Amino acid sequence: MRTKTSMRLGVGLAAASVFAMAACADPDDDQLVVNEEIEMITEAAAPDHMERVRTIYSGWRFRSDETQAVQMDDFDNPAMIWVDAAAEVWETADGTEGNSCASCHESVDSMEGVRAVYPKWNEAAGEVRTLEMQVNDCRENQMGAEPWKYDGGDMTNMVALISSVSRGLPVNVAIDGPAQSTWEQGKDLYYTRFGQLELSCANCHEDSYGLHIRSDHLSQGQINGFPTYRLKNTKLNSVHSRFKGCIRDTRAHTFAPGSPEFVALELYVASRGNGLSVEGPSVRN
Repeated sequence: MRTKTSMRLGVGLAAASVFAMAACADPDDDQLVVNEEIEMITEAAAPDHMERVRTIYSGWRFRSDETQAVQMDDFDNPAMIWVDAAAEVWETADGTEGNSCASCHESVDSMEGVRAVYPKWNEAAGEVRTLEMQVNDCRENQMGAEPWKYDGGDMTNMVALISSVSRGLPVNVAIDGPAQSTWEQGKDLYYTRFGQLELSCANCHEDSYGLHIRSDHLSQGQINGFPTYRLKNTKLNSVHSRFKGCIRDTRAHTFAPGSPEFVALELYVASRGNGLSVEGPSVRN
C-alpha cells in the first residue's frame, strides 16, 4: 500500500525527470512580417509590473522555422479558413431583431484596435469583460440571438476575425482603476500551484521558458497570438481552452471557459504581453 508520502515523492520525481530531460534554447532572432507588409513586434521591454522578467517575447519566436513560416502568409495559415467563415457570419442577420454584426459596426475593419485592449473594464456592466463576453452581449441585446458557447467554434472564429484586423498593433490592456482587483486575482492564479504535479503558470512560462521539454520549446505563454491554430489538434484554439488544458495537465480539476477565474487570469496574462503586437490568428505547435 502506497503512503501519501511515497505518492508525493513519486509525483515529485516524475516532475523532476521531465525537467531533467530539458535542454535550454533561447528564442531566435527571426522577424515576423505577415504577408510581407504587417510588421509584428515580437520582442519588447517587459511591462513595469513584471518583477522577474526584463524582456518579453512572442511565442512565435520559440517555434521552428517551418512553423513560423506558416504564420507569415495568410494563404498558408490554416486559421484563415475560419476567419473567412466568420466574415460571412459578420454579414448574416441572426436573432429576433434581424440584425447582423455589420448592421451596427458596418465593415469588420471598424474593429481595428479592439483586440489590443481586451479584456477591459465595462463601466455599464461593472465588470471586466473579455472579447467573447462582449460578443455574446451584442448577440443577446442587439440581435436578440442566442449566445454562443464561450469556447465554441462560432465564437472562436469571430474572435479570430476581430483579432485579424488588429494585427501589428501593440497590446495595451489597462490594469488600473476598477480593473485592478480582477487583475490582482489573475496574478494570484498565475502563481498558484495546481494539481498533483504542483505546477503554476509561472513555473513553466516564467521560470523555465526557453527549455525544451518533451520535444516542445517552452515559450513565455504570451496570449497576443490567440486565437491560435495548433498543429497538435489542427483547429483554432481559444485562450480559455488553452488555460483549461494547462491546468488539466497538472492533474488538477480545472475551471470552466468564461469563469470569473479564467477572466481574471486572461486579464493578468494579457497584461504581461503589453507592447507585443496582436498576432491572432497565429500558428503554434
